[in-house]
Amino acid sequence: MTHLALAAVNPVQLPAPRGYSHGTLSGNTLHLGGQTALDQDMRIVAGGIVEQFRQAFSNVLTTLRAAGGLPEDLVSITLYLTDIPDYQAHGKEIGAVWRELAGPVYPAMAGIGTTGLWQPEALIEIVGVAVIPEHRLRHPTAG
Repeated sequence: MTHLALAAVNPVQLPAPRGYSHGTLSGNTLHLGGQTALDQDMRIVAGGIVEQFRQAFSNVLTTLRAAGGLPEDLVSITLYLTDIPDYQAHGKEIGAVWRELAGPVYPAMAGIGTTGLWQPEALIEIVGVAVIPEHRLRHPTAG
């Protein structure tokens, strides 16, 4: 049995992580850590659920691309939401943002209501899993 080495994926475009990784690569499977709507200045973006979805999903895609992945490599996405009715009320706008950022590709998804997230002003957190074809895979380098 071969043990697969784990590698952290921490794109420089995202805030430097402390005590976590933005992604963990195991073989060609990328586990995408929870992303809220944090910008580069470590602040949750203003503007409500649509803009928070845009920032959080962009953060997920930034990590995915750092490992050589594309949106079509996503196999699952989980959305943690502090206000499900608000998300549902803006579903068409959120769907348009998804298509703008990822195209018409939809992995398995779940939406889960929660009473709060790590940053009190966060309305959404997104986690996911992607399987990246070997020919596109970029293994993180140390340093």
